[in-house]
Amino acid sequence: MPEERPSVRGGQASAAQAESVEKLSASAFQKSLHGMDYPAGKQDLISQARKNNAPAAVIQVLEMFEDKTFHSAADVSQEFGRIK
Repeated sequence: MPEERPSVRGGQASAAQAESVEKLSASAFQKSLHGMDYPAGKQDLISQARKNNAPAAVIQVLEMFEDKTFHSAADVSQEFGRIK
């Protein structure tokens, strides 16, 4: 019989983490992506946010983004609105 392991998924957040994501403003989110060159993929956005020492809530939101190419900050804002 195979050994069962607890499921550990990056998409699962604690209540405190979920609350910080809910409180994240669009302007604070965009500030975390300062200096981003477009077009950019999801992983490019995450890398730029980490480079800018973005809060964990920003990284969590970016990880929920669709895996596609974003052509401008407006594209990113639209995806942010879809997530929120």
